[in-house]
Amino acid sequence: MANHKSALKRIRRNEAVRLRNRYQHKTTRNAIKKLRGTENKKEAEALYPSVVSMIDKLAKKNVIHNNKAANLKSKLAKHIASLA
Repeated sequence: MANHKSALKRIRRNEAVRLRNRYQHKTTRNAIKKLRGTENKKEAEALYPSVVSMIDKLAKKNVIHNNKAANLKSKLAKHIASLA
């Protein structure tokens, strides 16, 4: 166990950040699944900006890699384009 006050604080802070990152990552994954499951083009186009925003926020905070974010956005855009 850590002995320094700053180390104890860092442990508490890391746990809080980890839980926040987990929550945001899971929420984003659920939104992506919802968008991929959408068959209606209008609904998908309405959902797309919010999902892209969530992905960008994760990439900005280094929860996911920038290239992974780009790949996800690209694949979602292709999915929307393929809808009739």
